[in-house]
Amino acid sequence: MDARVKICGLSTPETLRAAVEAGADFVGLVAYPRSPRAVAPGRAAALLDAAGMGGARPAKVVAVTVNPDDALLQDIAGGMAPDFIQLHGAETPERAGQVRAITGAGIIKCIPVSGPADLDAADGWAGAADYLMFDARTPEGASLPGGMGLSFDWTMLKGRAFVGPWFLAGGLNADNVAQALGASGAPMVDVSSGVESAPGVKEPALIAAFVEAVRATSPR
Repeated sequence: MDARVKICGLSTPETLRAAVEAGADFVGLVAYPRSPRAVAPGRAAALLDAAGMGGARPAKVVAVTVNPDDALLQDIAGGMAPDFIQLHGAETPERAGQVRAITGAGIIKCIPVSGPADLDAADGWAGAADYLMFDARTPEGASLPGGMGLSFDWTMLKGRAFVGPWFLAGGLNADNVAQALGASGAPMVDVSSGVESAPGVKEPALIAAFVEAVRATSPR
């Protein structure tokens, strides 16, 4: 079976359409003002409409957040009605339950990884997250919790069983994603900076190349 693909940090109709046309399974819009990829919740609905995703959605829509408060969650739910909320901060499983109740969306929980011990944090998310995401831990004091093109040792994931399906993220691009899939055994991958020409500037050709590279790893 093909690995599933999430293209994250999309902020224009053109790149949203490019992700869908390439065959992405998930598209991510960042609702975190400090990110160069940020999309205000009030603008998200118009963006999705302009990309032809205002009705039936050919890909799942993910709102990427960092320690969101209730007001932001309500704005996100009203503005873009996401299929999933991605929690990329210090949220707890209990908070994830509140997020689910406020938004009606599923939960993707990102777990920062720098070594094997970090993977143990996944165990506490049984029943609280629909999907896990393992992303490279950013340096202390970094301005962003992700989307910085950093990677970690993918082999530490190989053969591990987790409480739910999971994404591999961090430092992926069309040139290395096949290696990453083989080394990690990941069933899903997430990319943001790896399909950009500059921070926040997605390139349709790079999006298409990334999805094609993922599909090429799976037998037809």
